[in-house]
This record gives sequence, C-alpha cells and structure tokens, in this order.
Amino acid sequence: MTDQTAAGIEQKRKEAYFTASQRQLIWARFKKQRAALVAAIVLVTLILMGVFAPFLSPYDPTIKGRDKDYTNGAPQIPQFCDDNGCSLRPFIHGVTRERSLATNFRWVTKIDTDDRRYLQWFVRGDDYRLFGLKGSIHLFGVDKGFIHIFGTDDTGKNIFSRTLHAIYTSLAVGTLGVFISFVLALIIGGVAGFYGGWIDGVIQMITDAIRTVPIIPLFMAIAAFLPPEISAEARFFYIAIIIGLINWPTLARRVRTHLLTERTQEYVLAAQLCGAGPGHIIRKHLLPSFTSYIIVDLVISFPYMVLSETALSFIGLGLKDPVNSLGVLLQNTTSADVLLNYQWYFIPVFFFIALVMAFVFVGDGLRDAADPYGGHKK
Repeated sequence: MTDQTAAGIEQKRKEAYFTASQRQLIWARFKKQRAALVAAIVLVTLILMGVFAPFLSPYDPTIKGRDKDYTNGAPQIPQFCDDNGCSLRPFIHGVTRERSLATNFRWVTKIDTDDRRYLQWFVRGDDYRLFGLKGSIHLFGVDKGFIHIFGTDDTGKNIFSRTLHAIYTSLAVGTLGVFISFVLALIIGGVAGFYGGWIDGVIQMITDAIRTVPIIPLFMAIAAFLPPEISAEARFFYIAIIIGLINWPTLARRVRTHLLTERTQEYVLAAQLCGAGPGHIIRKHLLPSFTSYIIVDLVISFPYMVLSETALSFIGLGLKDPVNSLGVLLQNTTSADVLLNYQWYFIPVFFFIALVMAFVFVGDGLRDAADPYGGHKK
C-alpha cells in the first residue's frame, strides 16, 4: 500500500468520524470495549432465554409434584456413552428412589443404567402462551418420563424451567419499574431544570424526602396492609410500581442539572423568541440533547431494579410462589440442608450474578462510549 493510498484511507476515516451521528459514534466507541461487548452478548442471551422461557423450558414451572417420584432430585446430564455402549442420540438414565438406613432414612436416588431415556427435540408438552399465541411445543424432552438438567426442588418442580421463567419475571419487574421511574424523572426533572427558582426548590425538597425513605421498612408496612389472598399478578404489579416510585430521584437530578445548564443556550432562546412553549422546548430541544445519557442511566438502573426485586423477594416481602423470580428461587438456598445435600439449588444464583454483572458492564461501557470527552483513537 502506497503512502498516498494510506493517506486517502486515513482521510476518509476522519471524515466518516466527524460526519457520523451520535448513535454511530457511541457504537464505534462501544465496540472497542471487549468486556462490555461480551457482557452485551451475555445480556442479550439471558433476555432471550427469559422471553422464550415457555418454549425453551420442558415443563410448566408452577405445577407442584410434576415429578413426585423425583423430589430434590440431582441434575440429569444427557450423555452419549455408558457401560452398555455408545449412542448417536443423547440420553439420560432412569432412576429409582428408596429410603436408606445409611442416610437416616432419607430418599436415595439410584441410577438404572439399563433404562435409557433418549433426548428428543421439539416435543409436545404443557400448553403455554407466547406473545399472545397458544403453543404446546417445547425445545426438548425425553421419549418417556421427565428430564431435569438442573434437578428438582422439594416439590418436584423443574429448576431449569423455574430459572428461565424467573429471569423473565425479574426483568419484567425491572422494566416496569424503570419505565415508571423514567417517566417521573423526565417530567419532574424537566420542570425543575427548566423553570428553576422556587419551583426547583420545592421539587428538590420532595426529591430529598423520597431519597431518605428506607425501603425495607416501607415494604414491611406495605406487606402488612396487603391482604393474604391477593393474587400473584396483583402483587407483581404493586411491587413494580413501588420500586419505580422510589427510584426516580437519581435520574431526575441528572435531568435537572443538565437542563439548568442548557436552558440559557442560544438555541433555547431562539425557540422561545419563535413562540415555542416550555413543553415543546423541553421535549423537542432540551431532552434530545441529553438522550445518550438518559439511555445510559436507564441501562445502569436496571441491575438496581433487579436487585431490589430479588432482595425483597428473598426476605419474603416481594413476590411469592407460585410466581417464579430470582428472589423467590434464592429463598430456597437459605437452609443448611440445601447447602449440604442439594447444592443444585444454587444454580439460579449463577444466572442472577451473570444478569447483574452483564447489566453493570454494559452500563459502564455505554457510559464511557457516550462521554464526548472520553477521547477516540485516530
């Protein structure tokens, strides 16, 4: 490659950089961060697993006693070979259960190596609804009996199915909570930042008061007033709303700070001279200049929403069975018996850690990519 050609390529790259849109610049910076890119792939994978949980999971996770003969059962890993030879089709072994004197009459699982149960794809099973459509086809199953690749709990529920549905529930609570806090933050922060003065002072007093509200005592009081016969859907809705109502002040302060700076700029004064009202100026001029930071704040706030739901459900103040959430699943890991004998109960913990860490890394990557003063490689 000649020097002239190299110089031409470099000139075109610079022109592309200086003529690129804000979205293109953020994406170009984000791609250079390997950790954030890998986290984004993990995050998208987990989200898809949650969204398509009814299809990916072999059984309905809300039905107790699904496999009553395999309660607290260990994970069943498909294999291709055993003592009887190899097979082109993956299979699991059947099991028998009996109480053993050696284990103080606990149930003991014995593997029947002569009973092969072959893995099948796209099998018909429990009915479900996905995107409003009825379905009964599941990704995998076995030709007879059940398969539990993550094991079962003390009621015979499939932990793999529960984990996928729990991811969806926790993300749904976080999404609804983020949406509520997002709308409130834009409205309240926008009004405070645009008008300033005594309006800003009153709003900041309210914001500070909400930020000082202790979350755990608040939910304890709400849990005491909720009737015990309340449906799982209603509890889910109330939890999401409350989380959203107490998490908007941080984003509202950032919106306010930005608008206090931008409201005196020339383009805002020009819009006012043209007769534009405050609502139009905030919606069409001020907030778009802050779009990238708002998106970053939303992504960063997701793990805190998920953590809030998980923590509340973990201590018994949030969602409860039969709803599957990460917090509900973590409740099952608190006993010493589980730690000593049923370690597969901790499998959902790894998904919870992966989900939160993925949000954190993606949020950090987007924050750095959206920073106009972060510099770029030329």
